[in-house]
Amino acid sequence: MKFVDEATIDVTAGKGGNGCVSFRREKFIQRGGPDGGDGGDGGSVFLEGDDALNTMIDYRYTRAFRAENGQAGRGRNCTGKSGEDLVLPVPLGTTVLDDESGEVLGDISAPGQRLLVAQGGFHGLGNTRYKSSVNRAPRQSSPGSEGELRKLKLELKVLADVGLLGLPNAGKSTLIRAISAATPKVADYPFTTLIPSLGVVKVNAYRSFVVADIPGLIEGASEGAGLGIRFLKHLTRNRVLLHLVDVAPIDGSDPASAACSVIHELERFSPTLAARPRWLVLNKIDLVDQETLKARREAIVAALGWQGPVYEVSAVAGTQTQALCGDLMTHLEQLMEHYQTDASALAEEQTVQEQMQHEARERIATLNRARAEARSNAQRGLQDGALDADEEADGDVDVEYRY
Repeated sequence: MKFVDEATIDVTAGKGGNGCVSFRREKFIQRGGPDGGDGGDGGSVFLEGDDALNTMIDYRYTRAFRAENGQAGRGRNCTGKSGEDLVLPVPLGTTVLDDESGEVLGDISAPGQRLLVAQGGFHGLGNTRYKSSVNRAPRQSSPGSEGELRKLKLELKVLADVGLLGLPNAGKSTLIRAISAATPKVADYPFTTLIPSLGVVKVNAYRSFVVADIPGLIEGASEGAGLGIRFLKHLTRNRVLLHLVDVAPIDGSDPASAACSVIHELERFSPTLAARPRWLVLNKIDLVDQETLKARREAIVAALGWQGPVYEVSAVAGTQTQALCGDLMTHLEQLMEHYQTDASALAEEQTVQEQMQHEARERIATLNRARAEARSNAQRGLQDGALDADEEADGDVDVEYRY
């Protein structure tokens, strides 16, 4: 299935049913009075979290959705039937924005969670509602109101506790295969991973966490190079980032410089995301000897100014991966206990996540505008060049008129 993490859809709530103008007409009953019923309310549009979905592919080709209209009222004080609500399933981790104003309408992160995105129209009133002591036979009613019309932008950010960060071929996919049941593609060339992958890491009974693997970053990713800029936003929901560094790069590059380039791109993309808790993981230690590993570790730590934990693993051989997973599980459990006991810490965490998502949206929007402007300038340059070429051609050609 194709992975789609963004979609723009149009939703229209149902129109309320019109009120009815009617009078009671029965044998032996004169001047029965008004009996026009009210219309029904229009259906509303809801988005509902569905843990069986993991992509926005359903909204890539079908983009217009409309709820059912309310029925009109009838005589004998019969009220019209209300329109059925329209419920659209979306993956967990979906952020809903108003595409015109940019307002964040809500965030869906739990199965069954519903978000009202378009309110149905209110029902119209029948003429029974207008009767009074001075108006015994009202001939007026009110129409139902129109339902809300909105253009929504749906952004999917995968829900994971731990995110893997690093250059292409740093061993992220190999690590997630080693510690979970996920089976992302692994090969000896860059950009093997084209879409985010999720894996559930089971430490022991009733203790597990989710890890996310995104495409690798390259130098210039914050300016749109490679695939990393598109998927970096998925890291904004992670509580811990694992920075994987290849200590034995196949191209002979410097591991310390590679590690610094990743952090540089992360800081340019979102300063708040770059300030999140990170753990340094040195991968492929089975390919170098102990002296070389020690020297490269010291160089990487010095280049990054690293103060946090450092782990040395081999994803292929499974060396030290269990210890890494155990420490991650303990750290995540401590974080959850802290958030449960301290409401202010949880609120602060939610604020930080919102800030990271805002910075990610702004950065991506800036890049999209720059790309559109570059394309427009290139097209204008081609057109101007074609005109200049035509003028030069006209100047070089001798025109002969024959009669």
